[in-house]
Amino acid sequence: MKKGNFICSGYDTPPISRREMLKKSSAGFGSLALAGLLGEEAKGYSSDKDNPLASRKPHFKAKAKRIIFLFMHGGVSQVDTFDYRPALQRDNGKAYPGKKPRIVSSATGDLVASPYSFKQYGQCGQWASEIFPNIASMSDELCFIKSMYGSNSRHGSALLELHTGSDTFIRPSMGSWLNYGLGFENQDLPGYITFKPTGTHGGMNAWSSAFLPAHYHGVQIGTNATPIEKAKIPFIDRNGKYLSHQRRELDLLSEINKDHLNQRVYDTNLEARINSFELAFRMQAAAPEIQNIDNETEATKKLYGMDEKHTSDFAKRCILGRRMLERGVRFVQIWSGAGGPTNNWDNHANIHSELPHMTRQVDKPISGLIKDLKARGMLEDTLVIWTTEFGRMPFSQGQAGRDHNGGTFVTWFAGGGVKGGSSFGQSDRWGWKSETGTSSHDMHATILHLLGINHEKLTVRHNGIDRRLTDVHGHVVNDILT
Repeated sequence: MKKGNFICSGYDTPPISRREMLKKSSAGFGSLALAGLLGEEAKGYSSDKDNPLASRKPHFKAKAKRIIFLFMHGGVSQVDTFDYRPALQRDNGKAYPGKKPRIVSSATGDLVASPYSFKQYGQCGQWASEIFPNIASMSDELCFIKSMYGSNSRHGSALLELHTGSDTFIRPSMGSWLNYGLGFENQDLPGYITFKPTGTHGGMNAWSSAFLPAHYHGVQIGTNATPIEKAKIPFIDRNGKYLSHQRRELDLLSEINKDHLNQRVYDTNLEARINSFELAFRMQAAAPEIQNIDNETEATKKLYGMDEKHTSDFAKRCILGRRMLERGVRFVQIWSGAGGPTNNWDNHANIHSELPHMTRQVDKPISGLIKDLKARGMLEDTLVIWTTEFGRMPFSQGQAGRDHNGGTFVTWFAGGGVKGGSSFGQSDRWGWKSETGTSSHDMHATILHLLGINHEKLTVRHNGIDRRLTDVHGHVVNDILT
């Protein structure tokens, strides 16, 4: 087998260490990063085989080429949205007949019904709450997994488990693994972009490349507190400078970072920062219009809800996400929530007022995204994922809230090789625990499968162990595949 500089079972194993590779580079990582990111073989790579960013073939024929990952941070209540539990409605106010769950935040009360009405949508007859009318209307395009569960009911651990496969150790994120396995479609753009993530509950570890090469680290655009108009790719603004002037500045910065990095070989954060500088420079020349959505049609803006105050910000995120996908970004993540007690999916205090406030922000933009992808012929090979880190208890917390529940929550997929108008798995009669048992490892295995990757073969050698996204677990959920 010809040696390369990455490993993906069936791909190549690294012949030298990162330290050796850096030493052999004529200008350290600064030159190496520039060469790779610019795709200039003469500056570091003799062929695409040696270029860690080059597009690579999957293990088998893929059904999806790209992912848009819609993450609802805080813990969306499954029993108030997509997991209709008639027994919970019937038993409202009754004491739970079994052992009370472990307290997460405060003492739990009796069973409490959802305050929202449910009805069936589409030809598939999917039950959904009145507070998600637009997404529910797309039910024939969606595949619901109603048996998700996690090992942890704390935000940070649950969030990391969902994103990285581990709730205790720092591991590469799902988007990083995907780009590691498949490379970049467009070498002038990042392979992984995350829109307005929160800095809490794991922070950067949720989109980190960890022990994978820093090339595969997610590029952050804005923060939860940043208005979308000001959320830009880092370092992309020239502030009136000529490109030639900025190029000289970056060359000097690369030389300084090179010297520093040679002393701190395993500082992947520094590597990622170098990537960000170089990538931003290239984007200025290659795609200066990518974040300018003014040229979108008025019909498109209205479809997403850009013209409405409460949906405008998230609508712009979704439009920008679609534009990134169109230009070859392989993994786009869009965050919602964790914006304080009144702008959060973490509805401890008042499920009656807090939850509709959140669903109103995302319902129309997400349905618009699905419709737009379908109209453009992109939905068939784009995998749309909507999820959260855990669900909520079917019991009351205080007067009107619900506590954390890692026992069950809902995820849904659309597009890219999944059965629209379908549902898989179920929770118990009250929506407290998963009966079918679908883990984050199962979800990850299924996602990788849809993109043509055998999750057991996507590995990297780290600390003497062949690591993978699914660890030693995970099964493809074949029932949801076309």
